[in-house]
Amino acid sequence: MTQQTSTAPIKVIRAGTISASVWRNEVEKNGTTVVRHSVRIQKRFRQDDGEWKNTDYFFPEDLPKLQLVAAKAFEFISLKDSEDNTDAPTTL
Repeated sequence: MTQQTSTAPIKVIRAGTISASVWRNEVEKNGTTVVRHSVRIQKRFRQDDGEWKNTDYFFPEDLPKLQLVAAKAFEFISLKDSEDNTDAPTTL
């Protein structure tokens, strides 16, 4: 099984300093290409020296924004999967 991941996310969803980045991954499995998505959630913060950093640690007050970007990422992936499958024949 081989996996191909793009170098840039296909979607970034932000709420303040919290962001969810969505990547499209193509996985070759038993001669068939399967598309899977992965999500990375992180928070940007500025250090005392002014340099911006990323972290995956959150304070309790960050959690509503984390929940929002996670839900929006799930919505994006679900709708994207639905769009990608519209070419498939409908079975009754």
